[in-house]
Amino acid sequence: MKAFAGFKAEAPARKEQLPAGGYIAKIMDAKEIGYDWGNVLLISFDIAEGEYKDFFAKDYRNQQQEDKKWRGTFRLRIPKDDGSEKDGWSKKSFNNAMWAVEASNTGYHWDWNETGLKGKAVGVLYRNKEWEMNGNTGWFTECCALTDAEEIRKGSFKMPKDKPLKKEPSSSGDSFIDIDASELGDLPF
Repeated sequence: MKAFAGFKAEAPARKEQLPAGGYIAKIMDAKEIGYDWGNVLLISFDIAEGEYKDFFAKDYRNQQQEDKKWRGTFRLRIPKDDGSEKDGWSKKSFNNAMWAVEASNTGYHWDWNETGLKGKAVGVLYRNKEWEMNGNTGWFTECCALTDAEEIRKGSFKMPKDKPLKKEPSSSGDSFIDIDASELGDLPF
C-alpha cells in the first residue's frame, strides 16, 4: 500500500448536538432566501445564555471541512399572501415568530426590515426529529419554533413533541385475513 500525503492517525471529531429544550438566543443574521417554491427568512443565531452559550460558534470553529456550515438556524416560510390554507399556516407561523422577537426585546417592533433582527434576543425551542437515509435511521435536534425569551428564563415554555418519521401504510392494502370457517370452532357468533 502506498502512503498518502497528510496521513495522521486521529480519532474522528464528534459533532455535539444541542439537547432538546428551550434556549435564549441572539440573532446573528437574518436574510430572505428565494426558492422555486417560495421564500424563507433564514434566521441565524447562537445561544446567548447558560451552559450552551456560544454553542454554534464553537461548532463552526471546530469544523474541519472546507464548506463549513453554521448550524444555528431557523427557516421561516414567508407567506405568499395567496389565500391558500398553506399560506394561512405560514402567516400564523410568521406572526408567532415576530411576536417572539418583539416580546423578547422591549420597544422593538417588526418593521419588515430583516436586517433589523440582528442583535435581537429570542427564545428558541429545540425538539428531537428522526431521520432516515439509505435504510438507516437516527435522531437529531432541530430548532422548531421561536418564543419569548422570558418564558425560557422562567421555564414556563411548552416542550415541543418529538417528531418521528411518518409510518408507511402497509402495502397489502387489506388488513383483513381470510379465515377458514372450520378454524372458528364453537365461537358464539
